[in-house]
Amino acid sequence: MPPETILAARRLSKAFRVDGRITHALEDISLEARAGEFVSIIGPSGSGKSTLLNILCGLLRADGGEILFHGEPATDRALLGRIGYMPQKDLLLPWRSVLENVLLGPELMGRDMAAARQEAAEALAHFDLAGFAEDYPATLSGGMRQRVALLRTFLCRQEVILLDEPLGALDALTRLTLRRWLLDVWAEFRRTVVLVTHDVEEAVFLSDRVYVLSPRPARVVQELAIDLPRPRTRDTTEAPRFAAYRSALLEALGL
Repeated sequence: MPPETILAARRLSKAFRVDGRITHALEDISLEARAGEFVSIIGPSGSGKSTLLNILCGLLRADGGEILFHGEPATDRALLGRIGYMPQKDLLLPWRSVLENVLLGPELMGRDMAAARQEAAEALAHFDLAGFAEDYPATLSGGMRQRVALLRTFLCRQEVILLDEPLGALDALTRLTLRRWLLDVWAEFRRTVVLVTHDVEEAVFLSDRVYVLSPRPARVVQELAIDLPRPRTRDTTEAPRFAAYRSALLEALGL
């Protein structure tokens, strides 16, 4: 029996009015993420990937279609607080230490802060942040800032975590390192993850399934299951099947 579908979108559409003109961002989008699954969404720049994540986590309301959470229809208001979301920018508060930043989510959610502080202190090592609890964001590298932001998201304890190009602003070497680290963290915590990325190789390396979006208005033009063994390593990227998946996604993107 396949894992339970935790989050699903059914025929979503969204349009915006800008300067009196209507721009259609999403049209008839359907996708799903199952328990413990790593799903990626790729598509051309400006195709509405971030808009889609904002709808999935309840920050935006779709014009049409519905979101299902554990098989039940969920409004945008109901989704807020039930879906973890990490935007493209880390949004760390410069006046708060690493530990204080990662505790922001539990604090806003009204959780027991003594328990949250202990959990955060123990989790720092999993995120390669041991010894940096009292440091401030200005002293951290880009990769470390992203790890702090991701730990803050994980500590909110939602079943589903949406990641909007979390590695996009990093240099190539740091990005490769954090790909492997992200998979290690995902394997440790086993949350359902939906990742938006513009990097085809990254999508293949990380994912169980990949959805490809068309140019705006975005539609799903391909859903591709990635059948590669885990754990994934550098050797994974040299396998013929990896190259075949990459070629299939590039073709779907028209590249």
